[in-house]
Amino acid sequence: MRYDNLFRKTITTLLVIFFSLCYTKNMETNNKAKDVEKSIQKKFHNAIFSKFCKAINDYDMIKPNDKIAVCISGGKDSMLLAKLFQELKRHNKFNFEIEFLVMDPGYSKKNREVIENNLKLLNVPAKIFETNIFENVFEIPKYPCYICARMRRGHLYNMAKQLGCNKIALGHHYDDVIETTLLSMLYGGQIETMMPKLHSDNFEGMELIRPLYYVREKDILHWRDYNELSFLNCACKFTEQTKFEEDNNLSTTSKRKKVKQLIAKLAEEDPEIEPSIFKSTSNINLGKILAYKDKQGKKHNFLDDYD
Repeated sequence: MRYDNLFRKTITTLLVIFFSLCYTKNMETNNKAKDVEKSIQKKFHNAIFSKFCKAINDYDMIKPNDKIAVCISGGKDSMLLAKLFQELKRHNKFNFEIEFLVMDPGYSKKNREVIENNLKLLNVPAKIFETNIFENVFEIPKYPCYICARMRRGHLYNMAKQLGCNKIALGHHYDDVIETTLLSMLYGGQIETMMPKLHSDNFEGMELIRPLYYVREKDILHWRDYNELSFLNCACKFTEQTKFEEDNNLSTTSKRKKVKQLIAKLAEEDPEIEPSIFKSTSNINLGKILAYKDKQGKKHNFLDDYD
């Protein structure tokens, strides 16, 4: 009997310790999420939250009764986007719904755990679904990142539609916009930009929105570092191979990285460079360009009505 009592007391003590540790860990997680939310409400209100709201208002991104799939890749931009939507929903100025959606395109176990831990740490209740995109694009020799992005977006649209959503929200920011604008000119031979919202060509009734359109990447990095957070960069097999090649001094720098470096260098000499690139896409003079395409894809040349 004495040993039975000792055994029961030992088990009880261990259970108390276990549940105490769980409670402490949950409290730490809840406190971290609250600290992150407070930073958005206070320190980063002007630099991030106000710009997030301004883009939504300027481009009429959200309407009453929308159901939006906030797509989370595991990086800093999409994780911030999720927290901003939670903050917007907390204000509850009009009725809309949100679903937090994570697609696993074939992450390693370690990278999958990083995403899951961050979702828990930041109190983001996301639905996770798997695809085999990384496996499919890894053997593609030309433009694997472009094809990967297209496939990922298609899967996100499809899952969002299954969940009853009519929009997906992506975490592209101001710097992505100006980089895309220069990329199209320098490497694509055309003038186009990353739009704040657009209708899906392949999924009827679905729309894509980019609420971080006005938010600078440096402010997102500041938010991440201020809150001592750690997120994934691109975690596919291709970029892991690229990193290996870079370590062996092979030339593998992406075109986007080159353009990012070019813009940064120009901005050191003239801080108006970045806003000028951004403004250029909404300040096009059709009388001063050789040709353009209309929404239907028909090409118009300046000689058509020159005389």
